[in-house]
Amino acid sequence: MPLSPGSRLGHYDVTALIGEGGMGQVYRATDTKLKREVAIKVLPSALAADPDRLARFQREAQVLASLNHPNIAAIHGLEESDGQKALVMELVEGPTLADRIAEGPIPVDDTLPIAKQIAEALEAAHEQGIIHRDLKPANIKVREDGTVKVLDFGLAKLADSGSQDPRDNSEGRRHSQSPTLTTPAMTQAGMILGTAAYMAPEQAKGRSVDGRADVWAFGVVLFEMLSGRRAFDGEDTTDVLGAVVRLEPDWEVLPSPVPPRIRQVIRGGLQKNVKSRIAHMQDVRLAMEGTFETTASASSDAVAAPQLQLWQRPTPALAAALALLVVGIVAGWALMRPDVVPADLVRFTIVPPDTAPLAFGGTVQDLAISPDGTQVVYRSFTPSGASQLNLRPLDQLVGAPLRGTEGGASPFVSPDGEWVGFVEGAGNTVLQKVSIFGGPPVTVTESPNRHGRARRDRGSVPGVGRRR
Repeated sequence: MPLSPGSRLGHYDVTALIGEGGMGQVYRATDTKLKREVAIKVLPSALAADPDRLARFQREAQVLASLNHPNIAAIHGLEESDGQKALVMELVEGPTLADRIAEGPIPVDDTLPIAKQIAEALEAAHEQGIIHRDLKPANIKVREDGTVKVLDFGLAKLADSGSQDPRDNSEGRRHSQSPTLTTPAMTQAGMILGTAAYMAPEQAKGRSVDGRADVWAFGVVLFEMLSGRRAFDGEDTTDVLGAVVRLEPDWEVLPSPVPPRIRQVIRGGLQKNVKSRIAHMQDVRLAMEGTFETTASASSDAVAAPQLQLWQRPTPALAAALALLVVGIVAGWALMRPDVVPADLVRFTIVPPDTAPLAFGGTVQDLAISPDGTQVVYRSFTPSGASQLNLRPLDQLVGAPLRGTEGGASPFVSPDGEWVGFVEGAGNTVLQKVSIFGGPPVTVTESPNRHGRARRDRGSVPGVGRRR
């Protein structure tokens, strides 16, 4: 059950609720043994009995315990009392970066020290094989002395054991990418939008992510600090995700004093093609410090890269040898790779809000799973009693309504996973499709019977279609 001010957990006196969201509550508390103020994070009651969520809660404690960096909020321990587990963490005073941005753009001279500390925190995490996956202004605090603390590694992902490269992983879709904590003033919708706005395109599509997803989120946060505006925005979650996947930020809103190297970092971090994006947070930090900057690149918006020295440039003979080596490696891999890659077994439960009960009607025609197994579409009822289609990535806890699908039924997902088809209209006579990234539905075809009935109806009206 949730804690409350005045209650006690172990030897911690709870004094105030300071953060709340779908993934837990955070309280301010006093450590009666060491006489210090701490932050205590507990699971919401709805998730406290979920073995998978408890395991992830334990994993968050292990992740934080493995990180020892001045720009990452530290963990003091994992407390358990009366069957309730809680993370005891460093209490970081001061406003969040979201609070600072709400007041308007942050001057360049103030932005750069903050951004550098964020980059150093992420670089340290990546060196330990840890990917944050939920970096956003609400998860960053700036103390009065200017020290930056990156918070909430609740969605952090551990890379495969034996690899320190955050790009080398296989967990991918197994852990939730749903929002973490917000302040009590933020609504559930705002919480979801707040996370979607900082997701990398591959994360928004439910694909496997690596450290480059944090590079993207860093670029979005840096853009927002300097401009006071989100790089990707919209009226609802699908609009935001559509902007992330398809649109470019409005580069004109960046103020003129922003140095060229910082513009290069933002552009390099916001490449939608993950292979074209800056690969490592270390490169981001070095670029911000001007390590790669040259006289020629100082006036260019292209991503800066270190110049090759003469001895580093490949000769034709070396290039040919390398080409033969690559061909040999590829051929060997093709011969040795297994013919069949076993798919992961995925189990999931759909728990709709009380205001939108499911509308299955005893059949499977009102639920569809995408061909790649990452999305599920299901039908529910709106408060007015109309049916509504909802989209839920399987690595998120909740689904979101698909706009324009009111009255829709019998959903199915296109082979590329980007469209949801459904039937609509009286007697389900109209076939439509809608993009999972937002936009109005498109009519594909209408049943001939629909027009046939319409013609018969018109023929029965006096004075219409009759022979004289």
